[in-house]
Order: sequence, then structure tokens, then C-alpha cells
Amino acid sequence: MADPFTLEATDLQIIRALQIDPRVPFATMAAVLGLSEPTVSRRYGRMRRTGVLRVTGVVDPGALGQSQWMVRLRCRPGSGAAIAEALADRDDVGWVALSAAGAEVTCWVRSRSQEEREDLLGHKLPRATAVLDLESSVMLRKFLGGRGHYWAALTGVLTPEQEARLGSAGSPFTESAVVVSRSPHLRDHDEKLLAALAADGRASLVDLASAAGLTPGRASRRLQTLVADRVVHIHVELSPAALGYHARANLWLRVHPSKTKSVGRALAEMPEVGFAAAMSGKDNLHALVRCRDLEELFAFTSDRVGALPGVEAAEVSPIHRQIKQAGTLLSGDRLQEHAKGHRR
Repeated sequence: MADPFTLEATDLQIIRALQIDPRVPFATMAAVLGLSEPTVSRRYGRMRRTGVLRVTGVVDPGALGQSQWMVRLRCRPGSGAAIAEALADRDDVGWVALSAAGAEVTCWVRSRSQEEREDLLGHKLPRATAVLDLESSVMLRKFLGGRGHYWAALTGVLTPEQEARLGSAGSPFTESAVVVSRSPHLRDHDEKLLAALAADGRASLVDLASAAGLTPGRASRRLQTLVADRVVHIHVELSPAALGYHARANLWLRVHPSKTKSVGRALAEMPEVGFAAAMSGKDNLHALVRCRDLEELFAFTSDRVGALPGVEAAEVSPIHRQIKQAGTLLSGDRLQEHAKGHRR
């Protein structure tokens, strides 16, 4: 296809099947969708090459006892892009966006230790001459984010019978506490296994075993354990533009404390919302929303979010440019292949 973002009905079916089971074998998917295995493999490969999707293993910082912080930086005019790109190059920064015509940078930070976090948030960023102001909030509870969220554009592309054959098990939502009291001990082979999954969430057991220095059987058991312990989830990362979503925004909501859970859970049920979490600070709930255009964004925030009981104030901050999402760098609207060697 001349336009790499022109998706056909079969492409949407493949994306939906991957959302249900990101590691489903192509042969199984082909049988469910009524296609040939080479067709499924070819279309998946094309969408991956053109930056429409990536299947990747995403580590949950909370499962490792790590706190997660949302950081908003107000920058000098013309300097936001350079700061955003430098932050995106760090492996402890998982999501970076430019807002306010490039004058504001927002990012998620997860550090392995308090010392690492203080080095970035307490020393490096405040001392940067281009940073005018810094505001950071810790995530208290995640209502939505990660494995299993379904885009509105994919509703109905598979029949209930097809979804059942692929393993659909009802609610896809993933509300969870963000830090567990006891974090699992990761060995060297676990770290290598997670790194291989970050590069390709559909890597074969043979390839995972080779990367981790394990037998395929041992690699399979470790993968099952890490997924069951919620250390990692296999995530289907999508380009919003590929599915016709051209208006993205951060929502900063001020919600009555007694209504935080109910508002967070209501947001998690809305297909326009890709992430929602309770935060510290005066804006105690943050959400990332994706709409087809600004008119749809206005209707969504005013008619649906604004009508939720308990919402006292809302700031809508349209995203000017997405630099990184779920650990994946973007070039324009296209996802890039996993890049090794992020800097600290």
C-alpha cells in the first residue's frame, strides 16, 4: 500500500486478535480468522515495519517495588523538544510528550532506587537552564494501563465466537495498586529475558532461551511466572494515527477524594481513555485520551468527563507531539523498532 497507515479490515482483525492474545501463533490466528498463515504473517510484518504496531514486553515498576512519577516541565520557548528527546533516551523514562506548542514536557519516570530518582528530579532537571518550572506527582493507583485495553475503532471487528476461540475472558481492565509490599527477586537470566521481550514481545521460546542462556522449557516456565507475578505484560503498542486518532490530550482532573475511585473506574471503561491513574497533588487524577479530532475531544471532555459526579475541575492539555509511549520511541506518528543502549 502506498499509504502505510491505510489499514484494511483484515489488518484490524489481526490487531484485535493480538490484543486478546499478543503471543498467539500465526497458525492459530489464521484458523480463527479464516485466512492463510502466510497472509497473517505478511500483514503483521508489514504493520510492524511501517510503524503501525509493536508487540513488546512491558515491565510493571510496581511489581518490582518501584514508585512511578508523572513529571511536568515548563520550558523556555524553543527548548522543549531537545529536553523531551533527551528524556526519551533514558531507560527509566517510559513515556514522553510535548504540549503547549512545545513549551511543556510531560513524562513518566520510574527509577530503580530513590537515589536515581532524586538525581534526575532533584538535581539534573532543576539545574537545566531551559527548565523554568518542575512539578512531579507520584502515582497512587492505576485504574487503566497496559495489557488488554481495547480501542473503540476495533469494536466488533471479530465475532464473539472468534474472540472466545482466541481466549477472550471478559473485562480487559487492569486496576491495581502501583507498588507491592514484596517484590520478586530477578536473576540475571530474568533481566535478559525481559530485555528480549522488550525488543520483541512475540519472540519465540527458542530465541528467548538463547537470549537468557536457558533451555526453551526453562524460558517458557520463567515467562509464565513473570507474567503471573505481573512483573511483565505483553503489550500491543499502536500508532493512534493508524487507527484515525489524531487528537490526543492529557487530562488533569481535580476530583473530590471520596469520588476518586469511582471516577477512575468510570474513565477506565471509556474506550477513548488509554491510561488513568490517581496521583498525588491538587490534580489528583490523570488520564490520557485519544480522539479522532478536536471536536470529538471537546465533546468527550465536556459531555462525558465533565458530567462524572465528583469532578470539580479539569484541565485539557492537547499533546503537540508524542516522543515516546510505553517505552517505544516515535518518529512522527510511526512507532520505531526497539533501540538498545538507552542512556541513564
